[in-house]
Amino acid sequence: MKQILTGNDAVALGALRAGVRVVTGYPGTPSTEALGSLLSQDLPGRHVEWSTNEKVAFEIAAGAAWAGRRALTTMKMSGLNVAYDAVISIAYSGTNAGLVVYVADDPGVSAGMPEQDTRGFALMTDAPMLEPSSVEEAYRLTQTAFELSETIGGLVFLRLTTAVALTHAIVDVAEVPKLSPADEVVLERDIARYTKAGAAICLGQHRALLKRLAAAGEWMHERGLHRLDVGKNGGLGIAVVGAPAAYLGEALSAAGLARNEVSVLHAASTVPFPAGEVEALLRHCGSILVLEELEPHFERELTLVARRVGFAGRVVGKLDGTLSRSGEYGVEEVLHGLRAVAPGRLPTASGLGDPSGVAGSETVLSCAHMAAPRPITVCAGCPHRGTYMAIEAAIKKAGFKKDEVMVTGDIGCTILGMNLPFDLLWNEVSMGSSVSLAQGYVHAGIKTPVIATIGDSTFFHGGIPGVLNAVQHRVPLVVLVMDNGWTGMTGMQVNPGTAESEQKGGRRIDLAEIIPALGVDRFAISDPYDLPATTAILTEFLKEPAGVRVLLARRECAIQARRRGAGAGAAGGAIHFDSAKCVLCKRCIQITGCPALSLLSAGQLGQNRATGSPGSAVRQRITIDKSLCTGCGLCAAVCPTQALATGGET
Repeated sequence: MKQILTGNDAVALGALRAGVRVVTGYPGTPSTEALGSLLSQDLPGRHVEWSTNEKVAFEIAAGAAWAGRRALTTMKMSGLNVAYDAVISIAYSGTNAGLVVYVADDPGVSAGMPEQDTRGFALMTDAPMLEPSSVEEAYRLTQTAFELSETIGGLVFLRLTTAVALTHAIVDVAEVPKLSPADEVVLERDIARYTKAGAAICLGQHRALLKRLAAAGEWMHERGLHRLDVGKNGGLGIAVVGAPAAYLGEALSAAGLARNEVSVLHAASTVPFPAGEVEALLRHCGSILVLEELEPHFERELTLVARRVGFAGRVVGKLDGTLSRSGEYGVEEVLHGLRAVAPGRLPTASGLGDPSGVAGSETVLSCAHMAAPRPITVCAGCPHRGTYMAIEAAIKKAGFKKDEVMVTGDIGCTILGMNLPFDLLWNEVSMGSSVSLAQGYVHAGIKTPVIATIGDSTFFHGGIPGVLNAVQHRVPLVVLVMDNGWTGMTGMQVNPGTAESEQKGGRRIDLAEIIPALGVDRFAISDPYDLPATTAILTEFLKEPAGVRVLLARRECAIQARRRGAGAGAAGGAIHFDSAKCVLCKRCIQITGCPALSLLSAGQLGQNRATGSPGSAVRQRITIDKSLCTGCGLCAAVCPTQALATGGET
């Protein structure tokens, strides 16, 4: 049956088709929707969960695979950094059932974090990594990954990039078979395989791992996973792996090259490297263009093979500076590579062969000034807005200048405090780093208080060890845990602190019980919609000279609350605006930055039925977008004339 799928959907359905029984992961764009689509289905006999972090997720999946059950774990590239300590050890030990690690890279950094190429992890792990170039391939190669994993007895990586993971395409999807009765669980006690207790054990496991990688290469070659289409003898050869393959046909057409003029190796993996297919390409062609996103891993291996077989032609790619090691590849980048590998053959019109590496770049640059600004801020009604406002007010009330107080940031919605109008957070590194980085500033001798901000999901993921360290070493530190009950920035996934009614049988772990149990010196809870109370607590914490002081700013994500019809703000009603009291000081807009508030001119007011009345004599007026306003009351809290008040109609 044909369905419209994203690459993430294709991975999920491919895993179901392959008979996966355990699926774990941690949300992170661009990989999130793969596991999310499984959670939305009724899957008897299978276990699917969002885990506390990627390492935990991988270890659960590995345990299932050791016990003889096919397992999938999902994460973005940064999550593989977290999981890798366990990944390399499990890779050494091998598996008893299919174990697939789906990781999504983000060339072009559309979702934030480093532009990391996880093929380097496959190289370090000596484990196969399949690299689908399309949504259809993602569906097919996910199933192949499980088969390969069980054939070699080891884990297999599946790597998508943003362009494949989030692209939609029509895929012919087979019916998901009913799960066959489960075999007996594998319970194998083998110290030499499942531990790292001694050099002899580790060396033996490494040798076995290398044999599994070699076996994977032979298996993939026998099944023709690497497609070599031979064209004109002595002509141009192209080796492509991953997403750039999707643009190759269009680029060849634009360059006026027929497919039979070009030999193309469409590789399914970089690790293991398809040496046999590459040798065949090199012996048939006079020059080679290598297309791969991010690091030149494939190109390096190809260059080594080229030297070994005495290839006298030119290899064009990243190593010679023709193509970039950064950003996504599209038609323009492929055309630029074609121009470089076949100089004089291709036209230069329409930006083809642009020396910048991006066709039409002059046009792009000339239009850049026309793009509308897109400031990134928290949503209307977001409780984090109140927390940011309280931090800024407390710093001032405690007698410090804003730029004197280091405020460390962390991953998730909480990092949006770095932007205007707050401009509070100084840094962002990785999950849970805000608490540890803050301690580094303290030990460096900073004279003013240091505040570490962190979200609830991030606190569960990686913040607890940092707080424990601060408690143990008596570090004077303020930690602000911003608890909205969800893993918000990646699409509202559950975390251990999410309400039980939203967890489909899961148990809620209350941060209000965990944090005091860590031994912190001071602990308080506040509602971030209550700006005066939150400000007062933070002011007191900032004035204290010592101890670990933790404030849990707790209010559910406004989006999720409104979805359940529980979107009323602190005062339980809408915001009322009294234009007669308004002096247009604009503090409500400048301090809150709330997208539900705007300043319209008289002309605009005449066109806006929801706000103001036609023919108004005033030149400007504060307006409230009722569709966005949640009644949180933060604008009213900073209005000096009570022109904005809670409990009325806008």
